[in-house]
Amino acid sequence: MNVTLIGMPGCGKSTIGVILAKDMGYHFIDVDLVIQEEEGCLLRDIIAREGIDGFCRVENRVNAALTAERSIIAPGGSVIYGQEAMEHLRALGPVVYIRLSCEEVESRLGDLAKRGVAVREGQTFRDLYRERCPLYEKYADMTVDADGLSLGDTMRRIEEALQKYSG
Repeated sequence: MNVTLIGMPGCGKSTIGVILAKDMGYHFIDVDLVIQEEEGCLLRDIIAREGIDGFCRVENRVNAALTAERSIIAPGGSVIYGQEAMEHLRALGPVVYIRLSCEEVESRLGDLAKRGVAVREGQTFRDLYRERCPLYEKYADMTVDADGLSLGDTMRRIEEALQKYSG
């Protein structure tokens, strides 16, 4: 079984994913790093070169072709725009949505461009949040509310949800 963590940038997918993988004896796959390796450049450079839509096509292609075994998978926050990617990730195992309020996400992020966050011109972060949340909910097999929780507490909630899911 694999587990995919989805959610807004800054919700802790990569940080929690690494700890969760160690705790469960799984591998950890940060798909943003896979994309950078395959493309030979940083996410922000792909966005600058290809635009948001081009980046989303690259992200969809890489996620849809991902192979994993006993892995915690942490794709980028915009993975939910790629239907093929999300169907593939769901076929690999349960998808966990780490949900945070818009305010909490904003307080955790810094420079969006530096993080390679796919924000369209003229779009506010709040617009992006409102656009993405229904898609996270659509593809999630389970949702973990992480507002006000430490990373450790969020990880424990994910482990509990996974036990109920598979149990």
